[in-house]
Amino acid sequence: MIKPLATVILAAGKGTRMDSDIPKVLHEIGGKSMIVHVIHTANDLGAEKIITVLGYKYEMVQKVLENETVECVLQLNQLGTAHAVMQCQNILENFLGNVLILYGDVPLTKVETLSKLLDVHEQKSAWSTILTTDLPDPAGYGRIIRNPDDSLLKIVEEKDATDEEKNVTEINSGIYVFDTQTLFRLLPLVGNNNKQNEYYLPDVINLIIKEKGKVAIDKIINYIEIQGVNNTEQLTEVIEHYENA
Repeated sequence: MIKPLATVILAAGKGTRMDSDIPKVLHEIGGKSMIVHVIHTANDLGAEKIITVLGYKYEMVQKVLENETVECVLQLNQLGTAHAVMQCQNILENFLGNVLILYGDVPLTKVETLSKLLDVHEQKSAWSTILTTDLPDPAGYGRIIRNPDDSLLKIVEEKDATDEEKNVTEINSGIYVFDTQTLFRLLPLVGNNNKQNEYYLPDVINLIIKEKGKVAIDKIINYIEIQGVNNTEQLTEVIEHYENA
């Protein structure tokens, strides 16, 4: 039996490096805002609920989304990805199914890729499943640290990684599937004892590992699919990939 699916799209950031007054997720690719591409992907996956977490100039984003079937919640203080997902608790705390975490500035992830991620999650009866890939230049991303048997040992953010861990090229895309009940049980336990003083969503994965829960990994080859847009150069690059796809 296929479990019901909810999708949370994180889209609260300003995008300071975009040198633009509009929220980052409203920059267009192929005539559509990046966040709209992501919402349509979630629709195509059959998500029963789609929740966008908005922050910077949220009224502008809501205006663009007024014809989309989404619920909007606000994260006015950006205290990290775990804190962002916590804003969805009232909507999802009684949702019995899976929740997929996506990003409003990562518009190229294919429906087929996410369908496979959901399949892996079900087949492995996982509490959580992570989408990973190898990057030629992994700088800035959290690293996937594996056990000798290839299972996940931990996810470490670059700012908290040792030199040896920084040499790992397999990165956490930030795209996950969670069992919803597990996610909202563990989110309140996430601390902010790190260099950014933020509440990181990957720490939920580390808590699952601590509880000896099952974490599955789905590694993809085409890293372009998880390319986020943080500056105008990356936007140009993503537009080129989109047009050439």
